[in-house]
Amino acid sequence: MTLWQVVILAAVACVAMKFAGYLVPPKLLERERPARIADLLTVALLAALIAVQTLGVGQSIEVDARVPALIVAAALYALRVPFIVVVLVAALVAAVIRNFL
Repeated sequence: MTLWQVVILAAVACVAMKFAGYLVPPKLLERERPARIADLLTVALLAALIAVQTLGVGQSIEVDARVPALIVAAALYALRVPFIVVVLVAALVAAVIRNFL
C-alpha cells in the first residue's frame, strides 16, 4: 500500500466516523453518563498528548528542560495565573535550564 493510499483511506475513515456521529440519537447524548464520559475522555486525551509531547523523543522517553517547565506551568495554572503569564514563565524556565545544561 502506498503512502497516498494510506492517506486516502484515513481520510475516508475520518469522514465515516464523523457521519456516524450524526446517526447517534440526541437523547443518547443528553443522558448524564455519556456526557460525563465525553468530558473525562477529553481531559484524558489532552493529558496524554501533553505527556507524549513533553517526554517523547522518537521512540524513547527523555527528561529534559520541558519537564520542569511543565511543572511550573501546572503550578501557575493551579494558582489561576493568567494563561499568557503561565506560557511566558514556563518558556523562561525551559530557556534558563537549557542555557545552564
